[in-house]
Amino acid sequence: MQPKVIFGNAASEGANRWGWFMGYFITPDDDLRSTTALEIKWGVHKAGDCRTEWGVNDTAATLSILINGQFCLQFEDREMILSREGDYVLWCAGVPHCWVAQSDCTILTVRWPSTPGDSVAVRSPQ
Repeated sequence: MQPKVIFGNAASEGANRWGWFMGYFITPDDDLRSTTALEIKWGVHKAGDCRTEWGVNDTAATLSILINGQFCLQFEDREMILSREGDYVLWCAGVPHCWVAQSDCTILTVRWPSTPGDSVAVRSPQ
């Protein structure tokens, strides 16, 4: 039987999955964190860490919220700098993006729905 309450640590549980600690990829299937409804990532980055390859999700929307530090998300037509705790960027499926940590920072990212193979690399839109 699945427990109704669980306790854990996002950083340690996501360490082997680039920070992702909740979503379809959690096994076993009866783990409360295993869900196709959403994915959650606790991203701890050092200044200069970046995703240089552009990525896009075919069906999922994404929300990234700054916990601390300074983080830049790049899109086809703009660059969004998160610099104040609680700053966020929300984008729809089909929007290419990449990112760079402008200082040591922590980002909480939520993506929904959680679908295998939805996140793919794409060529730079520029």
